[in-house]
Amino acid sequence: MSEWTTIARPYAQAAFDYAVENKIVTQWQEMLLFAAEVSKNETVKSLLTGSVAAEKLADIFNGVCGEQLDQQGQNLVKVLAENRRLQAFSEISVLFNQLKADFEKEIDVDITSAVKLNKKQQTDLSKSLEKRLARKVKLNCSVDPELVAGVLIKAGDTVIDGSLRSKLNRLSDALQA
Repeated sequence: MSEWTTIARPYAQAAFDYAVENKIVTQWQEMLLFAAEVSKNETVKSLLTGSVAAEKLADIFNGVCGEQLDQQGQNLVKVLAENRRLQAFSEISVLFNQLKADFEKEIDVDITSAVKLNKKQQTDLSKSLEKRLARKVKLNCSVDPELVAGVLIKAGDTVIDGSLRSKLNRLSDALQA
């Protein structure tokens, strides 16, 4: 999978630069997401790994995508087809979304709590995390009763484990040492 990430990176960056320059970031995000879903289709996947000529493959792919892709999106499909890289669309979409989030100084934060958080708790957590991370925060809340109490926060590479289960595990480790 990391091979496709490496391959996808320059395409995602070029698409993002173009989208920012033309103020159509959201439109490109939607196009890339659609194209990524098309590339995951089993029938399309078999074509991508087959021996279909690049030009024909681009025409088929663009035909399936239809009006979901504008002229520049169709050109991207042609370039990817010529380089036998249409399979990278999923990674291009993921990397594009990361570039967009960085550009907008936004981050998705996964919050796992032992009980459902009310609106005030979510708002307080959001404000606190926005200060700490210096970004706009989008919370994705879930419940895991196994945490016993507290919260587990994941923001990119940052993990803040304030769960009672984690504290009990640390206490147990300290007592055994």
